[in-house]
Amino acid sequence: MPIEKRWVVKSQGDAKAVAELSIGLGISPVLANLLVQRGIDTLDKAERFFNPRLEELHDPFLMKDMERAVERIERAVKNNEKIMVYGDYDVDGTTAVALVYTFLRRLGHDNLRFYIPDRYNEGYGVSIKSIDYAASKGVSLVITLDCGIKASEKVAYAKEKGIDYIICDHHLPADHLPEAVAVLDPKRHDCQYPFKELSGCGVGFKLVQAYALRNNIPFSEVERLLDLVVVSIASDIVPLTGENRILAHYGLKRLNENPGKGLLSIIKICGLEKHTITIDDIVFKIGPRINAAGRMRVDEEDENAAPSGGHAAVNLLIERNEKAAENFGSMIDTFNQDRKSIDRSVTIEAHELIESNPELKNRKSTVIYNPKWMKGIVGIVASRLIETYYRPTVVMTMSNGFATGSARSVPGFDLYQAVESCADLLENFGGHMYAAGLTMKPENVEEFTRRFNAYVEEHIDPQMLIPQVEIDAELLFSDITPDFRRKLNNFQPFGPGNPAPVFITRSASSHDARLVGAECEHLRMDLIQRQKPNTTLQAIAFQQPTHFEWVRSGRPVDVCYTIVENHYRGTVSTQLRVKDIKRCTNNKQ
Repeated sequence: MPIEKRWVVKSQGDAKAVAELSIGLGISPVLANLLVQRGIDTLDKAERFFNPRLEELHDPFLMKDMERAVERIERAVKNNEKIMVYGDYDVDGTTAVALVYTFLRRLGHDNLRFYIPDRYNEGYGVSIKSIDYAASKGVSLVITLDCGIKASEKVAYAKEKGIDYIICDHHLPADHLPEAVAVLDPKRHDCQYPFKELSGCGVGFKLVQAYALRNNIPFSEVERLLDLVVVSIASDIVPLTGENRILAHYGLKRLNENPGKGLLSIIKICGLEKHTITIDDIVFKIGPRINAAGRMRVDEEDENAAPSGGHAAVNLLIERNEKAAENFGSMIDTFNQDRKSIDRSVTIEAHELIESNPELKNRKSTVIYNPKWMKGIVGIVASRLIETYYRPTVVMTMSNGFATGSARSVPGFDLYQAVESCADLLENFGGHMYAAGLTMKPENVEEFTRRFNAYVEEHIDPQMLIPQVEIDAELLFSDITPDFRRKLNNFQPFGPGNPAPVFITRSASSHDARLVGAECEHLRMDLIQRQKPNTTLQAIAFQQPTHFEWVRSGRPVDVCYTIVENHYRGTVSTQLRVKDIKRCTNNKQ
């Protein structure tokens, strides 16, 4: 049986503000309340929320060191210096590299290459191997994206070889910044940039926006790169508020109307070319395929890049020829199929390891290690284990003589602090509150396991170990009209900071429930609420087959759900995406 979830109904918004928005905007009190819950409590704020404008993007020169970064790139372009664009192997890193590379190429600067570090041989961030590679190719300027903020020693090493660095990052910096030509990071303590939550690709976008401003390049040349930015925003799970909301809004418009050839090939592979692409489509379909390249081993060399799995993703994203892009897309999709097969088998092994050890099964955290597992999928496995056991989780394997792994957390628990408490045992670590990567000597695994578990035991609130569903409001099915759904769509794009609203409806039932999916893992049903007027809506409950017999019998259930549009053969209908089901006994929750 899945873990029982707690349902928590959010506090309702200020009644006066709700009434004013409802009347002023011509929307239902339920929708007006959603706005107030999100801090949008005036008509002016609502207008900006519903109508994001590119004119409201912040001046990129507000970011510390932006003048220096632009000046250095101008000099490199003028002198035809060799520039190497460098980024991490995940979606944020590869989209960022593709964005800056594409922009510089459009300037006519062809003395250009890119580099994605190999996950297995180099790991995350700036590597010594990449610096030696750059030196061997005569590179004099490296632009890092989505990494580099803690690479002080590496940047100093590169400086000895005559290589300048411009660092574009969005992670928290250490006490001392690298001595680069410029360090662009809105999270710098001395950076006054108004919005702190850009993705790594978002920081790269601000760099090219600044260059375009300084050199009288039309903004349209920058705007056409927003399809890459929205893919990074969705995949890196940064807050969809402020500047990110504007970038995501126009990025989705670009992605739906005129995406780059590489992204178009992935869109077609995902079967999304005739659909309106949403943030969810990026998170669950487009992003994982791009990510898969960096997770798999690739030995093929490219004239523009050192060999790594991630460089296949960049080749896809910068490709200008549609046929070539389709070929790269097929390669990426094959990586993804292989990745899914491997992570499925490793997840099964991890479950067996936990279930066979009562002490491990009953802890408040999970730390497991198997030197045979593939490094590229341990983060996925950690996330899968949280779905089952719902507690802070670390999954490790062996790579290049070290135990290396990924950690994932549950809402409310600061995983980074837990890992940092074991810093003396680690060779390297990085991340944030809910996700981290770490490396240590194999002989330290046992002590790390003991101390990490002890830290979680001491610091975690027991309530954090119970999955929670936050509910915005209670609805009758009859409230969910096509007009309600269309107005709710205006709240998109949904994501962190602006989550898809969750509603609850009580005492619904169904007589046609059926299990669907390759392993009959999903529950599809038509739910009816027998209140005047009786209303029936289509619903899908992913990964919830345990309720099948109860629902099929027609017995009542309470459901909490989000509302989505279902597109089928040109027809648009309302579908409930059920997050949880509670069986009603005596018609009570």
